[in-house]
Amino acid sequence: MPRDRVSVWVPATSANLGVGFDCLGLALTLGNRFTFERAEESSFSGCEPRFANPGNLAYTTYLEASRALGVEPSPVALSCETGIPLSGGLGSSSTCIVAGIAAAHALAGVEVDRRRLVGLASEREGHPDNVAPAVLGGLTSSFMTEEGEVVCMEAPVSDAWRFVAVCPPYEVRTEDARRVMPPSVPLATAVWQMGRVAATCHALETGDGGLLAKACDDRLHEPYRRPLIAHYDRCRTACLGAGASAFWISGSGSTMMAACLGDACAAAVEAAARGVDPGLRTFALSCCAGGTSIR
Repeated sequence: MPRDRVSVWVPATSANLGVGFDCLGLALTLGNRFTFERAEESSFSGCEPRFANPGNLAYTTYLEASRALGVEPSPVALSCETGIPLSGGLGSSSTCIVAGIAAAHALAGVEVDRRRLVGLASEREGHPDNVAPAVLGGLTSSFMTEEGEVVCMEAPVSDAWRFVAVCPPYEVRTEDARRVMPPSVPLATAVWQMGRVAATCHALETGDGGLLAKACDDRLHEPYRRPLIAHYDRCRTACLGAGASAFWISGSGSTMMAACLGDACAAAVEAAARGVDPGLRTFALSCCAGGTSIR
């Protein structure tokens, strides 16, 4: 049955997790909420002024998804509650895409299961590494077949882990982060990566900090992207020195992520990161097991 109002909460995500370039993703206990309500004319509230217009990604995705269903989209009052920093690297664009697609289906009265939502959002986003954990929650490993089918494996994450997001006051453009990477890699680098992806997943599932410290050591993309983040080297040294098990660039940056065992370690790592530069924002997060919620 069609609805007049729908509220969609979508969690932040950290993609790549170091060695899992374009494949691994993790949902986090931070998120954005989007409320779509039928109205006489469309309006936008709760977001930054630059997004309070018909170019808003959640809104344009809602329009596209509605038309793909064969439904003429109604004007909506779109209200946004944004908890995810816009420095980049925490999947904020994915939250907009997932919310827009989910809202289009809900307002049209069309049921969509989570796997289908992952596929539709991946098609819109171009890849599933952020949208899969955003929709499904937890830790996901995803890829797309040559036919465009999204294949996604889910895994739980130990409750012992805390993930400290370190957010600089600047963005790294995804285009720049892609541009600096080489078009091919040596066979030895590919072997290095493959030998560590499964171990990284196992360490996150079991809470094995020693294993994560050994496995989460990327050679595929981070060596090329580090120079784009002015704070990277100092933050890495500070966070690992304060007890973090691993440290990686979240998505394509500029957000960085430190994996910590327990609240005390996370607090020490937050303090160490802020000691590098008081302008850095930090968030101590857990894994979000539930993914997207729609009501």
